[in-house]
Amino acid sequence: METLFAARPQPALAVADAVALYPVARIFCIGRNYAAHAEEMGNAVEDTPFFFTKSCHHLAQSGVMQPYPPGTAEYHHEVELVVALGSELTAATADTAMEAVFGYAVGLDMTRRDLQARAKAKSLPWDAAKDAEGSAVIGPLTRAEAFGAPGPQRISLDVNGEIRQDARLDEMVRPVGALLAFLSELYTLAPGDLVMTGTPAGVAAVGPGDVLTGTIEGLSAVQMTVSAD
Repeated sequence: METLFAARPQPALAVADAVALYPVARIFCIGRNYAAHAEEMGNAVEDTPFFFTKSCHHLAQSGVMQPYPPGTAEYHHEVELVVALGSELTAATADTAMEAVFGYAVGLDMTRRDLQARAKAKSLPWDAAKDAEGSAVIGPLTRAEAFGAPGPQRISLDVNGEIRQDARLDEMVRPVGALLAFLSELYTLAPGDLVMTGTPAGVAAVGPGDVLTGTIEGLSAVQMTVSAD
């Protein structure tokens, strides 16, 4: 196919113990999936899941050094379990949805919190707050069979070695299967789709020079540095 200009490179993630990469298509992000985080933000847990999306071209690899983003004075970290789909999924149940999981990773949903607050106050979309360049920092994928089922594994985030977020995956309001089943009622999910499953309490601002490390027991860590330049 002839194009007027070169297409952007296909975003992809490394897979543990594999040479081939996992090409990323869509990124779905679940909100308010830890009760303590909803409370710290002054929100109630919704009766049904809600979500927003990020462009796959805003994916950043673990280890990235990126500049402080423009347009904000309050850039926050949110560490999350990321689910990668390996097969098509539509109108699934919570149990059958888990059969479509290819693997898991640790991700950072970076957020321009001040822009989000302004949007929320006016009931406007969150795009400028959430869907920014480099705002989906995701570590290498681990295959589902090697990780097992999400449950009591610890999820944590530290900044410059100081723990900011610390919880367990089984503290999620809605587990992975329920989230995938919900999304599969609205979309035909497919290989290449990622679901970021929400963040625990403890979100806070970062600044130039800060080093962020997110971990989940059994998965490769994710790391990013906010450039001091």
